[in-house]
Amino acid sequence: MTIFIGADHRGFNLKNQLKDWLLTTGHLVEDLGALEHIIRDDYPDYATPVAKKVSETQGSRGILICGSGAGMDITANKINGIRSVLGFNVEQVRAARNDDNVNILSLASDFTLPDDAKILIETFLNSPYDPTDNHARRIEKLKNLENI
Repeated sequence: MTIFIGADHRGFNLKNQLKDWLLTTGHLVEDLGALEHIIRDDYPDYATPVAKKVSETQGSRGILICGSGAGMDITANKINGIRSVLGFNVEQVRAARNDDNVNILSLASDFTLPDDAKILIETFLNSPYDPTDNHARRIEKLKNLENI
């Protein structure tokens, strides 16, 4: 599975730490920026390409990081086919994968320690989606909203 990753200036350092860790654990990671620390950059400039890549690449996942995580999460969810969650604990991330088949994990660099981020990412990458009738029906309703 390809993991697309992106962060703005506030998530830049955490992104680089997590990218290095993901690569050492054998994951295929594509960094879509920021590739250098630019203090006045804007989170949509990184969330959008990650979300588009995840939307276009079957079976891929995305990780987005900004200060609060909210800007990345909001931006990603504007892209058709994306179901992003702002992850804050293991149980919540596991439930989002299980019930909602989320394909992007947004993280808050200002409130998430690197070791905690790794645990959230492991949960995100390793938790399966449970395609029950209820879950599938709800996801189909979300897809229908993309056409409004």
